[in-house]
Amino acid sequence: MNELQAASRKTSSRMARVGQRDTAAEMAVRRLLHAAGLRYRVQFPVPGRPRRTIDVAFTRLRIAVFVDGCYWHDCPLHATQSKTNADWWRSKIEANRQRDTDTNRALIERDWFVIRVWEHQSPVEAAAEIERVVARRVNDIGAASSR
Repeated sequence: MNELQAASRKTSSRMARVGQRDTAAEMAVRRLLHAAGLRYRVQFPVPGRPRRTIDVAFTRLRIAVFVDGCYWHDCPLHATQSKTNADWWRSKIEANRQRDTDTNRALIERDWFVIRVWEHQSPVEAAAEIERVVARRVNDIGAASSR
């Protein structure tokens, strides 16, 4: 294990209970997408990357949507630095960012379109952006198949 460790067992236990899926932001976006008639897969495995999942996946269109938490993924607007055990947390957050970059690269190499939404974004705006990408991909696939 990394020589840097969480500040205490209590802190480690509390952080282990933080939800990794079905967050309020993710659920709000999913509800709007569903209400718009879009159907998708939830927690779909990232191809070629075991133990990683796509929050919302449009598998036939190869669209991957991630709803990233501001703290965990180092949001440029809302990221905060922990005062307790700062080196450990900095390392943890940087590892998350590197994993996000690697996940994006792996998906793009397999012809997936990746959308990353911050939890602070308006769910309505996020869903509208996703709907535009879905419509564009449907049109692109339709145009390609009619050739």
